[in-house]
Amino acid sequence: MRIPFEEVQSRLADVLRGQGFGEARAELCARLFAETTCDGVYSHGVNRFARFVAMVRNGSVDPVAEPRVVARFGAMERWDGQRGPGNLNAWAAMARAVALSGEHGIGCVAMAHTNHWMRGGTYGWQAAEADVIGMCWTNTMPNVPPWGGVDAAIGNNPLVIAVPRAKGHVVLDMAMSQFSYGALESYRKRGELLPVDGGFDGEGNLTRDPAAIERSQRLLPVGYWKGSGLAVVLDMMAAMTSLGNATCAIANDPLRETGLSQMFVAIDPRVLGDEARMEQIADEVVDSLHRSRAAEEGKPVRYPGENMVRLREENRRLGLPLEETVWEGILNM
Repeated sequence: MRIPFEEVQSRLADVLRGQGFGEARAELCARLFAETTCDGVYSHGVNRFARFVAMVRNGSVDPVAEPRVVARFGAMERWDGQRGPGNLNAWAAMARAVALSGEHGIGCVAMAHTNHWMRGGTYGWQAAEADVIGMCWTNTMPNVPPWGGVDAAIGNNPLVIAVPRAKGHVVLDMAMSQFSYGALESYRKRGELLPVDGGFDGEGNLTRDPAAIERSQRLLPVGYWKGSGLAVVLDMMAAMTSLGNATCAIANDPLRETGLSQMFVAIDPRVLGDEARMEQIADEVVDSLHRSRAAEEGKPVRYPGENMVRLREENRRLGLPLEETVWEGILNM
């Protein structure tokens, strides 16, 4: 189905107001969900809205809670998310990091006791649109086995790095596994194998079968031991700086995944001067990628986030692509 962006946002906001959200917060939360689907990140947009509402209803997400500052030192602040809506908390934290970078050249907000932020790339784009370099990450419930292990003990901790550029922002949004559970579900529903190994089957063999990985719950960390190690240190940095929960203290239940720890960093190198040279460097990097010969005919090399701009325009023009059952569920809320 193709549903106009404005209609989707309006319907989502109606549901959120019915769950206790104030007018402005309902509109922003709904817009962030709709924009995520518009940008082609279907697993974390409207498709995830029903789970979000379920977490509001079971008390994991407090619809009226807003984050508060508990400590600050120069360009660095520690926040308590108070179990508020994850995307609203994250939006506020990145906005504050950007403001701090305007004062100090760099800004950092560490937030404890928050909820799933939905699409992490949202806050990278937010920083880039403010013409600053943005970096953020979150920990999650334990849902990935560490390298060399069988049981889930590390989080699929998304890492986002965004670089502003006049001709198109470069935004990297990556999880710590080769494929997220949302991506596995999408491949399985289409009846397709993964393009590369994405995890282990029940016998411990690497496989491209998404259903087998879902059954074993043994996702493959990106870069094998490297991704596993990166997940560990990102978790430690967020939890230690915010004084929040590490992955090992978070409930391993998608509907009770609350009390997360997150980091938001904004850097404004323009305070050091020569903004024109910085833009030139960004263009030179992108141009070098575009000159690289494609490994597969008809699939040119792209920079992170490049394809999203095309999808955003297409989905705005044609309407957001939604599964009929998902849209019907929202209409019935």
